[in-house]
Amino acid sequence: MPPLALAYIGDAVFEIAVRQHVIARPNLRPHHLHIQSTKFVSAKAQARMLALIEPQLTQSELDIVRQGRNAKSGTVPKNANVLDYRHATAFECLIGYLYYAGAHDRLRGLILQGFELLERDNETNTNDR
Repeated sequence: MPPLALAYIGDAVFEIAVRQHVIARPNLRPHHLHIQSTKFVSAKAQARMLALIEPQLTQSELDIVRQGRNAKSGTVPKNANVLDYRHATAFECLIGYLYYAGAHDRLRGLILQGFELLERDNETNTNDR
């Protein structure tokens, strides 16, 4: 399957994972849910999450990431720099690949680990300011 098709489905799968993650926490007001979700679904956040989980990836997963990163989407990112956008596409491509490969336990594990690492990374960066 082409990398951009994998990224397309990966975007949807990741969106559901983010919504499940956010709704499992206290404070279920719609505006709060939206604010919390954007901490995970932005191109910058997805690129950072990919960087954080990358040491755990297998060689075949790294190959998928590379293909996703190098795929030419033909669109210009509105709210992200090009590098973050390409890495976010690579992350979504990985998610789509794992979903279609039926590697749901691996998919779930990497996403949960990514959430944990990203939240820890955000806390560290906030405390450094």
